[in-house]
Amino acid sequence: MLRRHLLRATLGLLTLATSLVGVQVAAAPATAAPAVRTVYYDASRAGEFTTNFTQAAQIWNSSVGNVRLVAGTPATVTIYVDSGWPRAYVTGLGSGRVYMGWQAVDQGYDRTRIATHELGHILGLPDRRTGLCSDLMSGSSAPVSCRNAYPSAAEAARVDALFAGGLAPAYAGSVAATVAGTYVWTTG
Repeated sequence: MLRRHLLRATLGLLTLATSLVGVQVAAAPATAAPAVRTVYYDASRAGEFTTNFTQAAQIWNSSVGNVRLVAGTPATVTIYVDSGWPRAYVTGLGSGRVYMGWQAVDQGYDRTRIATHELGHILGLPDRRTGLCSDLMSGSSAPVSCRNAYPSAAEAARVDALFAGGLAPAYAGSVAATVAGTYVWTTG
């Protein structure tokens, strides 16, 4: 008799466990959405260009879904100002240093386009000298009069793919990239 009660109790527990597992499996989503990665940037050294980098971050945030640029710490991106040409020293996907150089600004290039372009390098995009104003990463190959600070659909899709883990960056290791399209390969 005790054996029969134990057998019924065991079968009851197995039935309960099976139904609970079934509920959990049925409640789980079929595919999980990729996690949005947050990239923190420090524009405290950007001086008079801080507003341009705030706008550039907003532009990227409105254009892509898999990464968010947020001002704060701990920052993986630090922004500086100097007298040279704008450039980014990329140390990894979503990390590096950006220099907002006065040389391009003095030549008439749009400040927010430069800021968005340089953050594009940090997000994994190389320069593409298409000469088209509609291509953010065309940089200085587009006319000085170009004021478009938004990535093209293809550029935004590339960043989303990179941050979803779907594609490898176009370069390996660190690269220093400038708006003029010059790359300096480093080993860091």
